[in-house]
Amino acid sequence: MKTRQVVLEGAESPATSLHRFVERDPAFQPDLLLVFGSVKHFSDPAFAAALRDVWPAAAIAGCTTAGEILGDRVYDNSACITAVKFDSTRVVVESTALTDMGDSQEAGARLARQLPAEGLVAVMVFGTGVAINGSALVAGLQSVLPAAVKIAGGLAGDGGAFVRTWTIGPAGCRDDHVVVAGLYGGALQFDCGSYGGWAPFGPARKVTRSDHNVLFELDGERALDVYKRYLGEYAEQLPGAGLLFPFEMLCEERDPIGVYRTVLAVDEASGSLTLAGDIDPNGYLKLMHSSTDKLIDGAENAAKMALGKETGDESDTLAILVSCVGRKIIMGDRVEEEVEAVAELCAADTAITGFYSNGEISSTEAHGGCRLHNQTMTISWIREA
Repeated sequence: MKTRQVVLEGAESPATSLHRFVERDPAFQPDLLLVFGSVKHFSDPAFAAALRDVWPAAAIAGCTTAGEILGDRVYDNSACITAVKFDSTRVVVESTALTDMGDSQEAGARLARQLPAEGLVAVMVFGTGVAINGSALVAGLQSVLPAAVKIAGGLAGDGGAFVRTWTIGPAGCRDDHVVVAGLYGGALQFDCGSYGGWAPFGPARKVTRSDHNVLFELDGERALDVYKRYLGEYAEQLPGAGLLFPFEMLCEERDPIGVYRTVLAVDEASGSLTLAGDIDPNGYLKLMHSSTDKLIDGAENAAKMALGKETGDESDTLAILVSCVGRKIIMGDRVEEEVEAVAELCAADTAITGFYSNGEISSTEAHGGCRLHNQTMTISWIREA
């Protein structure tokens, strides 16, 4: 497996920048382009056209972001492109339109049915970041895919606005499509890790009324009232402040299950909170908070989970990092430190890419299979044997 990477910034047209990049190594013909960029790039028809022009045979998958990752740096308002040439792995990219949030699970099932089953090892999924139920999307994929197939990816971002996001796939750049990239072949090694770095505060509260990802009551009280009470002065900044204080999900026995949920929206009339993914209607929730140092430690733990062993002598590897926009907001000017923490654990020639998201998707043994995560750093580590 070989990779080439380029960052598009500034006023120069994507076509000009890409042609100049390709001229450096015209013999390199990638099988897959992973593309993470700003809404400005994806909403420009010339962007997708330029990618197709310079690499006509490559499959393309990716999405808009709340920050782009390439190497040990975090970019804003750029487009980060990783071109991958596999030795023997086959790539199939498919997409489907998402009609509304209620279509999320069926959209996942449709995508899984579109992917040939034979030889499938892993699936990378990039979903829209608004008007989607990420948990249901994952459940739809799992309802069709074999249990051994690993799933990872994330939900698109739009700089933290939560208004309009885009994906890129066979249909070009779309604001209503979910995209999957299926990876095939016995030589592929695909490992994942996911970790938060958040600390709980306050008591565990029983979920007493909910509907999928909408939380109405905690301990018999309006969920919004409980949430505002704990946030104090931050309550005036809702829903944006919801990125700073996610919920930790607990099972019926009040034990943590390693999954967090971000508050995306509030409804004053009903007193409800809309979360980024489904919650257990019989479980408990606990408020969380964090600091930059704890989040950086969490990113390092995610890398250790994904790598599973020392990798200083490994080569030709690709690490895809998907971190939550809420983490980026908390870390501020220090956000690159969590990416640097991951890079230090990778081999020197590992190609690193990724994005800040509205939701992270990862298969890990620690979490009992694939889940939608919020407020985590998730890492997919890819190489060929």
